[in-house]
Amino acid sequence: MTTPLHIGFIPLVDASALIVAVDKGFAATEGLDVTLVREVSWSNVRDKLNIGRFDAAHLLAPVAIASSLGLGHVKVPIVAPFNLGLNGNAITVSPALHAAIMGEIDGDPRNPLLTAQALSRVVAARRKAGAEPLTFGMTFPFSTHNYQLRFWMAAGGVDPDEDVHLVVLPPPYMVDSLANGHVDAFCVGAPWNSVAVDLGIGHILHFVSDILVSAVEKVLAVRQGWSEKNPEVLAALVRAASRAAHFIEQPENRAEAAGILAKPEYIGVDAEVILRTLGGRLKVSPDGTIRESSRYLLVGREGAARPDPAQAAWLYAQMVRWGQTTMRPEALKAAMAVFRPDLYDAATGQPVRAASGGDPIGAFAGPAFNPDDIAGHLAAFEIGRWKP
Repeated sequence: MTTPLHIGFIPLVDASALIVAVDKGFAATEGLDVTLVREVSWSNVRDKLNIGRFDAAHLLAPVAIASSLGLGHVKVPIVAPFNLGLNGNAITVSPALHAAIMGEIDGDPRNPLLTAQALSRVVAARRKAGAEPLTFGMTFPFSTHNYQLRFWMAAGGVDPDEDVHLVVLPPPYMVDSLANGHVDAFCVGAPWNSVAVDLGIGHILHFVSDILVSAVEKVLAVRQGWSEKNPEVLAALVRAASRAAHFIEQPENRAEAAGILAKPEYIGVDAEVILRTLGGRLKVSPDGTIRESSRYLLVGREGAARPDPAQAAWLYAQMVRWGQTTMRPEALKAAMAVFRPDLYDAATGQPVRAASGGDPIGAFAGPAFNPDDIAGHLAAFEIGRWKP
């Protein structure tokens, strides 16, 4: 007997563990009959998960937290027992904005502090000339893309609420929006940055791993009530995703995984683009310049699949910094409780581990992140909406 499940996803490479778990039969081996439903927007995924149309979902980590806290929508407690990816985003800019930033930069263009400072000078010059503010696309107000763009800009003196426009666009629409001149840049997950570069309409300015060494991106999300009623089914789903993540991370399997993900019903782009993503070897400029990073996207290696509540605390801190909520100790506790390493450990048979300690984020600017002192952390930043 098998258990039917409906799981929503967005066509992104960090949905790979779910997609491969189904396509390779890992889910079926666990007694799960999974129907994957491709969606365009994160609001669709969130809403269908919240009302029960989906049993589980590939979801932005901050959306799981926002839903649990009732921020921006109805309050539906969510639990995340599995990370579908660490890192994986990039900031892509138009050729015109790339040229403007390179014309203002003083030093290594791979240094995010220097590019942010150069962006500040570009913004000031445009304001002096009476030009419209630059427009940056991101995927959702409660998204890593929003917070990563803001963190980077603010470090260079750009106020993301005053100096530029930030607009929400579904990931598959980012490339067309850049091509049509609706945005000057965007932050999105793979493969859409690479698609823009391959079309000659964008330059990848930064991998998110330049900005944050370790940034949780998407999670396997389920409603808390559903998880409590279906613990064995959830454990089976976590095991299937874990097995798929391990499969994907083996270099000898990446070509096969890329071929699966490239299918029209999944991501629907050329397999070679996805293969570059999985290998962390990306073309960053239309002239063919290649950049490699072992941390571009982590699907399962280095313990990436195990949820870390400290990552949830950092995301909550960004919500506070940018005025999406107020700082409340009980809300911080609830946010951290969304990430469930205990469920991951129980499902996979991993020994229970204590928190690793140290800085879980590794941001390029500001003090090391301490989830026990969010107020002190936020006080270190000049630009933000939070007031102590």
